[in-house]
Amino acid sequence: MTAKPTIVVQLVHIEGPLKGEIHDFLDSEISIGRHPSCQVQFPKDLAIISRKHALISREGNRFKLSDQSANGTFLNGKRVTGAYLKSGDVLIFAEGGPKVSFLTRIEESAQALEKFTRPRASTEMQSEPVEKITPTPPPAEPAPEARVSIQKVQVPLVIQYGPTLRSFKELPVIIGKNPACDFSLEHPEILDRHVQLFFDQGQYWVKDLTGQNMVLINAAPVHIQAPLNPDNLLSLSPKGPTFRFLGGGRLAEHEEPAPELNSTQTRE
Repeated sequence: MTAKPTIVVQLVHIEGPLKGEIHDFLDSEISIGRHPSCQVQFPKDLAIISRKHALISREGNRFKLSDQSANGTFLNGKRVTGAYLKSGDVLIFAEGGPKVSFLTRIEESAQALEKFTRPRASTEMQSEPVEKITPTPPPAEPAPEARVSIQKVQVPLVIQYGPTLRSFKELPVIIGKNPACDFSLEHPEILDRHVQLFFDQGQYWVKDLTGQNMVLINAAPVHIQAPLNPDNLLSLSPKGPTFRFLGGGRLAEHEEPAPELNSTQTRE
């Protein structure tokens, strides 16, 4: 009998209290809600989410979404009680509630599976949203051109920018405004061929293709190329856009919180 392939389910939080977080699962069932037993656990005070809101269950090589809530679950904008999911679908839990992108990937080696699978413990899901983390790692040091080589490597890369989510299985990947780029990004500060992401020596790297020292890691310019470490803030220009590197080849858009108004400004 042929064994079932190892399929990793990846949930990327696009909007909501967990925005920017990316979670991987191997479970045959993934429960979503406010209850502490849920693998995807939303804050207790998020009243529009039911304690047991939805369930994603594996049936063979397919995944079925089942709504268990009072306020509904939406698949690509349409309210559903049950539906089969495909990679790239967008789920919304309750109208105007948290938005999540559903992705799947097949792992072909036990080593890769161990490296890129995150634990399902609920304590992870109770952590602060990514935007509230304020890491202060040292500035990235320039990397000599001779230290690394840019070759095709079979490693995963996931990029989340606004509602757009792209998953790659091979590096290098070029980001730029030109539609011919691997990841085409419309932003006033982005050049045609802006930045290259690659993998070497067991680490993800970024290379500035602008020739203008526009690319920054933790506000320090990338001189030609530099390694990416977990929680690094990668800014494609001094005016953005900015991504947080979450490790494991995952880049999520980072937005600085809006400044709070003082009482005087509020009255005005």
